Amino acid sequence: MKNSRRKFLTSVSMLAATTALPLEAFAFNATKKLSVVLVGTGIRGITFWGKRLTDQYSDIIEFVGLSDINPGRLAYAKTHIGASCPTFTDFEEMVKTTRPDLVIVTTKDSTHHEFIIKGLEMGCDVLTEKPLTTDETKCQSILEAESKSKKNLIVGFNYRWSPYATKIKELLMNKTIGDLVSVDFNWYLNTYHGASYFRRWHGDMNSSGSLWVHKATHHFDLLNWWINSEPEEVFAYGDLEFYGKNGPFRGDNCRSCQNSSKCDFHWDINQDKFMKALYVNHEHEDGYIRDNCLFREDIDIYDKMSAQVKYADNTTLNYSLTTYSPFEGWRVAFNGTKGRIEASQDIPYFKESSISEAEKHQNEMTQNDQEDLSFESIIVHPLWQPHKTLAVPMEKSGHGGGDKRLQDKIFRTSEIDDPYGRTAGIRDGAMSILIGIAARRSIENKKTIQISELTDLKPRKQRS
Repeated sequence: MKNSRRKFLTSVSMLAATTALPLEAFAFNATKKLSVVLVGTGIRGITFWGKRLTDQYSDIIEFVGLSDINPGRLAYAKTHIGASCPTFTDFEEMVKTTRPDLVIVTTKDSTHHEFIIKGLEMGCDVLTEKPLTTDETKCQSILEAESKSKKNLIVGFNYRWSPYATKIKELLMNKTIGDLVSVDFNWYLNTYHGASYFRRWHGDMNSSGSLWVHKATHHFDLLNWWINSEPEEVFAYGDLEFYGKNGPFRGDNCRSCQNSSKCDFHWDINQDKFMKALYVNHEHEDGYIRDNCLFREDIDIYDKMSAQVKYADNTTLNYSLTTYSPFEGWRVAFNGTKGRIEASQDIPYFKESSISEAEKHQNEMTQNDQEDLSFESIIVHPLWQPHKTLAVPMEKSGHGGGDKRLQDKIFRTSEIDDPYGRTAGIRDGAMSILIGIAARRSIENKKTIQISELTDLKPRKQRS
């Protein structure tokens, strides 16, 4: 039974590496549950990788341990997840005591490498939230640890799994516009979602690696997967011109700010019962303030970003990320030798929506299994012919339906072949963050950065 659980996780890693082995060799025997521990009990950890696993997979998964440096938040997390397992403030003690099959890492980005490496060295398979880590040195350490171990590392990229993203992949795989030549990709964070990053530890470069890494890793992974090649070189611009020291006033935090009546960004965290219970009630134990001032002077990440990326197959990418847009959404265009594909999500001028900008991110993060479907358009414009508009079924909850499909693939249907290659392994995780890391280095050094200079990974013309 224990071996069957190992084969189950091995099957996922084999899919991630697209290794040509018979998938039926990795059947999962559900008569023995997979033992899981979680380190990092913030909001993403206890909702998506905590409560949702308990609610949807308790027949095959059992939490045997939870760990966090904040004992109060840890106790709350256990209740919220609905787990009956012991809790630990020491990660290594948890692993030694519980001997899990799988470690799930959802800590602060800059500490991902610590728990990934320890988990692998202690004989566990590891699943980590994105991003893999925050700089090239930590990335290299993870690559070496995974190579030395006999265990597997899975990166939880969910955007690949949305039906809309999958349809774009299908069109590109089928050479609908011939060979790909260039891509334009623009992501817009609104003044609710974008601002949330600058309230938290994400506003500190050493903690998050900047939004080039924490947020854009999603986008770069999608692009690497869509383009089906690996990045070769990056040139970027970036600056901090809106948040941080640029603000007209500042306070200790939102809830106690004397400027609340004149600040458009004011947010009273005490009015949100969940956020208060998870963060405010326990901030005295580790000093983590969830509603920091957006205009505090120690913010040192960028709030506007643009980059040009050249891929090993000679495809070029123009990318931008805006963090204080009046709306939340994105646009992408693919130019090929036989035409063009245009796709977008949540652009208010293209389609009326009953959802307010304040609700968009909340709905995206909601783990709602109801099939609340709508349709979104993808434009296919062949050369010398009229364009065609494709209507694609779309879900709004759980990152466009990607969350639940990702977890189903990992925990229930890993033995089923995926023609779109959506499962992500360590190389995918590394290549997505290396674009963001190279962009940072490009801004700092005012020059083009070669991806091959950052780690010992050499970009491939075609993704494996």
